[in-house]
Order: sequence, then structure tokens, then C-alpha cells
Amino acid sequence: MKKEFRVLKNYEFSSIIQNRQFVKSSSFVCYFQKRKLDHARVGISVGKKLGNAVCRNKVKRQLRSIVNDVFTFEEGYDVIIIVRPAYTNKSFEENKNEMKENQNRINKRFLKK
Repeated sequence: MKKEFRVLKNYEFSSIIQNRQFVKSSSFVCYFQKRKLDHARVGISVGKKLGNAVCRNKVKRQLRSIVNDVFTFEEGYDVIIIVRPAYTNKSFEENKNEMKENQNRINKRFLKK
């Protein structure tokens, strides 16, 4: 994922989460916020409850791969993906399908407005 497509700063994470628009599933919580730029940005957060550093980094690598496959980065919004502990109990394909469902739900919310 290119740097321009990532949310990196702590204050950006905070402002998106405080906006309180979110989509939940068993493995993810996705907060999102509309932006004026022409491309989407994604931030990934993996808590310490998920495991040690090796496990958390593996989850982040997998999630970056999923995001590259699922997101088109053409819409103008920011997304923060918070990984839940249930992520580790599912296969990569199950998690990918769940992220596709979350992406579709986010797109439906933006089409309403």
C-alpha cells in the first residue's frame, strides 16, 4: 500500500474514530469518514490482545494484502480497520470475504447520502 493511501498520524485516527460512523463484523470494526480528496486512505490497528509482536505483524501483513485486493482507493473517504481477536480463528479467505462485505456496507452508506 502506497504511503498516500495510508492514514498514519494519531490525530487522524482520533478524528475518524470520533466521527462515529462504523461497520462491525466478527473480525473487524471499520470506522470511516468522508473526505474531499479523490482517493481513499486506510489505517490498520492491531491491539496487543491479539498476541505477541510476531502474530500482530503477521495479521497486519495479511490485512494489507486483503486491503489491496478489496479496496479500489477511488472513493473519497478514510477507513480505520481495527482487528478483533476473532480474526485469528478464521482462515485468510474467510477474513477476506468478511472485509469485502464490510467494504460493500461502507459503499452503501455513502451512496445513501
